[in-house]
Amino acid sequence: METINKVTWHMACSVDDIPENGGGCAFISGKQIAIFNFARRGEWYATDNQCPHRQQMAIARGMIGSQNEEPKVACPFHKKTFSLQTGQCLNDDEYRINTFPVMVKENRVYVAL
Repeated sequence: METINKVTWHMACSVDDIPENGGGCAFISGKQIAIFNFARRGEWYATDNQCPHRQQMAIARGMIGSQNEEPKVACPFHKKTFSLQTGQCLNDDEYRINTFPVMVKENRVYVAL
C-alpha cells in the first residue's frame, strides 16, 4: 500500500520581508516557521523556528552559510548548526529540525506544510 503525503501551500510573506542571505519568521497554521533567503545560492529554505537544543524560538535569527556545499543555519544562542536541506544537526547527531518545501511565485513566498 502506497501512502502519499498531501501538503498545503501557505502564503507566508513577501520576498521583500526576508533579508538577502538571512532569515525571518512567519506564523503558519499555529507554527513558527523560519524562512531563509540564501541569495548567494539563489535558494530559499524553511525550517522549524524552534531550536531543539534549548527549545528557544530563534532559528530564523541564525546566520546561514555552507559546510562542504551543504547549506546550513546556526542557532544564534548555542551555535548548533542544522542542514537547511535535511534539518539534521551537523555538529550533534542528537538534534534535528523539520524542513519544509518553499516556492517563490509573483514576489510571494509560499511554504508547504
